[in-house]
Amino acid sequence: MNRLFVGVIAVLAAAGSAPLPALAQQDVAGLAAGPVIIAPPQTPLAQTIKSGLSASYYAATKDSAAYQEAQRLYFFYGNRHFEPIWLTQAPDGTVSFSPVAEKIMALFRAAESEGLRPQDYLTPDLDPAAARGDSLRMAGLETAFSAATLRYATHLYTGRVDPRSISPMLDIAPKSLDSAALLIELAGSDDPAAVLDALNPTHPQFLALRTALAHFGEQGADKPVSIDAGPTLRPGMSDPRVPALRLRLGIPATDGLVYDEALVVAVKGFQSAESLDVDGVMGPATLAALNGGAPVTRADIIANMERWRWMPRDLGAFNVLVNIPEFRLTINRNGAEAYTTRVVVGTPKNQTPVFSDNIRHIVVNPYWNVPSSIIKGEIAPAVMRNPGYIDKQNMDLLYNGNPVSPWQVDWTQVSASSFPFRVRQRPGAGNALGQIKFLFPNKHDVYLHDTPSKSLFSRAFRAYSHGCVRVQNPMEFADALMANEPNISRASLEAMFGPSERWVNPQTQIPVHLAYFTLWADEAGQLRSFGDVYGHNANQIAAMGLDRPAIAPQIIAEAEPAANELSP
Repeated sequence: MNRLFVGVIAVLAAAGSAPLPALAQQDVAGLAAGPVIIAPPQTPLAQTIKSGLSASYYAATKDSAAYQEAQRLYFFYGNRHFEPIWLTQAPDGTVSFSPVAEKIMALFRAAESEGLRPQDYLTPDLDPAAARGDSLRMAGLETAFSAATLRYATHLYTGRVDPRSISPMLDIAPKSLDSAALLIELAGSDDPAAVLDALNPTHPQFLALRTALAHFGEQGADKPVSIDAGPTLRPGMSDPRVPALRLRLGIPATDGLVYDEALVVAVKGFQSAESLDVDGVMGPATLAALNGGAPVTRADIIANMERWRWMPRDLGAFNVLVNIPEFRLTINRNGAEAYTTRVVVGTPKNQTPVFSDNIRHIVVNPYWNVPSSIIKGEIAPAVMRNPGYIDKQNMDLLYNGNPVSPWQVDWTQVSASSFPFRVRQRPGAGNALGQIKFLFPNKHDVYLHDTPSKSLFSRAFRAYSHGCVRVQNPMEFADALMANEPNISRASLEAMFGPSERWVNPQTQIPVHLAYFTLWADEAGQLRSFGDVYGHNANQIAAMGLDRPAIAPQIIAEAEPAANELSP
């Protein structure tokens, strides 16, 4: 008998004890604050439930998570004579689910509307008919339903899969539920659907994706008009593709084939929305964007919904979000975009990690402390061939924290694999970090920064760094970022430009989210699609059983620049 209850207690312990929304917390606080009343069981079923919960309670290690959860459940059931939460039994022994449980079962059956799978919750052991007149089976049914409910709630709250199982670069710890509090709240609710829906993300992008999923047809989303391949189309040229282009951009049709001013304006608007060069010319990049590449699939929508479930529930009223596949950074205030700029992110080989943190420092005229991977892979071989490389790159060679001359080292005694030196690049015009960097100390040693290499920002594909995020307009970004800091501004930061590194510490830390969304809803609710630059989306779809094979990031990466620049 004990195994029936050990199962649900294990589920509860695995779910942890992070806070639920305020209502559940208040319920638990109220329960804990009042006197604990253990009412005696009055039916054989209640006695069976008490025996199982009591065994799990007393078998758990005191003060462990399992002990605390078992204690809460024992007190909760004890307060109601150990009667089941989810079941009712008629005088003739017929067993059925309670009205609350039936409402939850309806949610299980409709799980696809949440991007979930009904079969994960409607398991074979949820059969009331099989428990007729058998208190042991009824206790097992009660346990199975609790486990299914917690599984469904956890999937709503934090997703179906652990991000770290997809890639170590998805450095996101799953959120956890206060499971006993949730069961208490559900059992006492007339509207369990509302209680469970409150576990979903409230981010507008998640809600837009859920709406898109609800309206996604059996044959997939409507595909825009496709534009045939052909030569670059410039203003004033005639081309047989012009009518299709007008239709694609919603421009009134004409009898001519001239690429006229109305089309140029529409193309520029499209290019701006797609973060392309805004020149009004329909070249290869604009043509590819117009045709949208692969059509959006149901699996794409569900995978992006899942990634929103991985995100913090509260992004911060004032926050920075970098969407890696979009190669774009935004500052958001109270849910509205306050500033945006292009960024360069890591290559598929040197991926920018996905995680959330807080910007704590701004560094003006930064040193670049070169990561060991770049030292061993690039700098060590270069300086061993030519000791003058260090000075040419405006760098210091450090041994035990002290600068040493590369000309005084016997390089015949040094190997690249066991290079004993640290390297830093001095502040200056050629510094790989440019004139400013924005720090949120983390184990990946990545941050946002300026760069002297501005040409890459003009490209549509911008995954060329060693993992850090390069910002196209860093001083504009700094000014927008410091909007809430009375003593820090663009002018005050630019006044610090010079040969010496200067640290500035904002009074308030600013949440920063390095995120990975291949779909983004515009103001009209239309989904914009971005390339799966690291293959995370495809690999997640495969892991979730959504019928797409995993993909290696190198397959979808655009070729790197011919000159392999030294930069983070």
